[in-house]
Amino acid sequence: MTYLEFHLAYTIPPLVALALIQARPMAGIGAGVALRWLGAVALIAFVYTTPWDNYLVYRDVWGYPDGAVLGTLGYVPYEEYAFFIIQTVLVGLLYFALRGWRWAPSARRPMPLAFRIGGIAAWLAVSAVGVGLLLHPSDHALYMGLILAWAAPPLAGMWHLGADKVWADRRRVAIAIAVPTVYLWVADRTAIERGIWDIRDAFSFGFDPVGLPIEEATFFWITTTLCVTGLALFLPSPDDAR
Repeated sequence: MTYLEFHLAYTIPPLVALALIQARPMAGIGAGVALRWLGAVALIAFVYTTPWDNYLVYRDVWGYPDGAVLGTLGYVPYEEYAFFIIQTVLVGLLYFALRGWRWAPSARRPMPLAFRIGGIAAWLAVSAVGVGLLLHPSDHALYMGLILAWAAPPLAGMWHLGADKVWADRRRVAIAIAVPTVYLWVADRTAIERGIWDIRDAFSFGFDPVGLPIEEATFFWITTTLCVTGLALFLPSPDDAR
């Protein structure tokens, strides 16, 4: 299986399915507003991820066999650039569907102060762990360090700016994070088993709790969290959409 075939089998079909089940108005606010913000989040994800992922391939943290990709721009395959956008849109469409169809609404309760402060503190702590891993002398800590130090700081910033928005739609946010994360774990495990890409043992802890490297599991969880948190922050609140 090639990287393109992976997209055709595992990422494009659910994206199309989610596009087809959208309610009207999309996300409860209309397709124009929803898609503009989804495009903005996808662009931010693309720009922010591109240099980071190029560095990973440059350092040989992950790689791919000859013939598995169409070509590369810099160090990264074209299909990987597409993945930045596809994952964001896939996650966003699920969140839109939950909002548009009024599934899993959250009970109206005041946001506890600990939700904002605790979230900011937690993401700052994760950032510090990431920096600490990057400073660790062992190469095995490199991949996890790069993930945490790259992804956690913007999450801390978004939590500071929009914890109230996340709280107001907390059930949908949780579902929109959990479901794609588990699905992408399964898809990633399949891709690694079929040799589409490979995580180098030298830069991984070698711990595979769900059948794939802990770094990959963390990556898909934290990037999905970035996408959903960004959308929850930018979109009008569920109450405003009614």
